[in-house]
Amino acid sequence: MAKLTLYHASPSRSSIVRWMLEEVGEPYDIHLLRLMEGDQSKPDYLAINPMGKVPALKHGDVVITEAAAICTYLADAFPRANLCVPIGDPRRGVYLKWLFFGPGCVEPAIADRAFPRAEPPRRSALGYGDFDTVMDVLARAATKGPYLMGEQFTAADVVIGSTLRWGMMFNLLPKRKEFVDYVDRLQRRPALQRVTALDQELAAA
Repeated sequence: MAKLTLYHASPSRSSIVRWMLEEVGEPYDIHLLRLMEGDQSKPDYLAINPMGKVPALKHGDVVITEAAAICTYLADAFPRANLCVPIGDPRRGVYLKWLFFGPGCVEPAIADRAFPRAEPPRRSALGYGDFDTVMDVLARAATKGPYLMGEQFTAADVVIGSTLRWGMMFNLLPKRKEFVDYVDRLQRRPALQRVTALDQELAAA
């Protein structure tokens, strides 16, 4: 049995972690949850993740939740995959910024745009500021190299790239050339191609 077990549902945010696992290259098991049948709210899964959400990853006796946290953990736990910027490297600060920027800025900006409040909040009250600024910051980053950290593909690309793919797929983000070109580069990665095919099989079943 693999030491890594992903609690997974397709389609969901857990596909982010499945892509990361394929990039890591370590064997892993899938524990499939049927969200439409409420598996995520049953006591056995709530013991794994009390939030009742996917993904969750079990590595030995350790359980990690939150997609960006799991990707960060995996990149550090399996350094030979070269998916992290190690402690001591001055580039690690920027790398961590992007890992936090995905769930901390991009996702809330998308959600607020998709489900607007009756009264718009003050910009200063929002951690991400405003939607257009978030998009501009992302667009500039997407053109600095093939990946966010230049020539090195990292866990940050998995997190940010997944959000951009999803956002454009459902027309929640503008299809700016910078985003389209960046996502096209990511979609050439064999690990992402494998996950896309595997999740399509799950969805069809």
